Amino acid sequence: MPAVPAEAEPLDVLGVPGEINLDYAATAPCARAAADAVAELLPWYASVHRGAGALSRRCTLAYERARQTVGDFFGARADDHVIFTRNTTDALNLLARALPAGTTVVTFAGEHHANLLPWPRGSVRLPVPADSGEAVRALDAALAELRRAAQPGLPVLAAFTGASNVTGERWPVAELARVARRHGARIAVDAAQLAPHVPVDLLALDVDYLAVSGHKLYAPFGAGALIGRSDWLDAAQPYLAGGGATARVGAGTHEVTWAVGPARHEGGTPNLLGAVALAAVCDALSDADRAALHEREQRLLARLREGIAALPHVVELRTFEPDAPRVGIVSFAVAGWDSSEVAAELARKHSIGVRDGLFCAHPLAQRLLTEAATRSGRRDLPPTALRASIGLGSTEQHVDRLIAALATFA
Repeated sequence: MPAVPAEAEPLDVLGVPGEINLDYAATAPCARAAADAVAELLPWYASVHRGAGALSRRCTLAYERARQTVGDFFGARADDHVIFTRNTTDALNLLARALPAGTTVVTFAGEHHANLLPWPRGSVRLPVPADSGEAVRALDAALAELRRAAQPGLPVLAAFTGASNVTGERWPVAELARVARRHGARIAVDAAQLAPHVPVDLLALDVDYLAVSGHKLYAPFGAGALIGRSDWLDAAQPYLAGGGATARVGAGTHEVTWAVGPARHEGGTPNLLGAVALAAVCDALSDADRAALHEREQRLLARLREGIAALPHVVELRTFEPDAPRVGIVSFAVAGWDSSEVAAELARKHSIGVRDGLFCAHPLAQRLLTEAATRSGRRDLPPTALRASIGLGSTEQHVDRLIAALATFA
């Protein structure tokens, strides 16, 4: 009798047979849960909040249920808003637009561009720390100085990543949040790279805002979210002026009453399928054994890093100490080879997909390449790097195939 195919699991990921995807940090593959949720809803696809028909009512319910699911998954408080955006970059730009006048934002130079570029002039960018303890001390000192120098009552926002998209190193979110809270600052966390790997809870971490991307969380249907305190968001001008963001529009040019709540910043027809897909993955992860998934990933990550360390012509990039906690991301340079050429050869000859470049974190990646050259004594490292990243669909065979392929560039 023919073998009965195994039943698909919600967290199985889609892929192309024969292709090894080690580029999860850029865009994770689609989880079965997300694909199934979208396929189930597609026959009903209709307008959200804009129709009385059965299709529209079902889609509106699905959209608002998705909002509740995503909020619950990330530990949103009762008075928090969950605003659907395109991705983390969009979410942080929305927050930047919503900042009260005079807000000072404190970030680190080790951030992804999404957490460097949107903030207003006058923001403070702290140097890249050598370890997590230095990050905490630097933020403490900067906030203390701001409190002495700034006008009383002007808000301060500390914005930092949960995990680096260049090195995978985890940042001490809870410790940084405690420091910020002690100085009366609000906290925003870029959780794009952290959320796919470990549970993230606003309430437990005591942070004010969280930005996430669906396409990094196995729901590549164009949705992300900004989750957090409602007061700044309700007081700000709408991020997108248009239908759905209004409570009333009069005949006069500026006769507009804006909505209060998430709708205020979700003008236009929302991304229903993206929201539903993201919620489906949140549900699937809630039902999964996250500890077991994390342990499996850490074993693969250790295998990957050990394999790279055994290649004398390959140098890993890192910010913190070698044994710092990290998620499944490793960046490295191949001595004597242009990174784009290596990536192209890996794809053409070995069917392996990795990322090359500076990973939309140019200041950090360039700094780490310089440090890697100094640490290794190599003068032939290229000006850009390679990044291999793993996740739910990664296997030991994938890691071993990459290491074997990298060995051929010696």
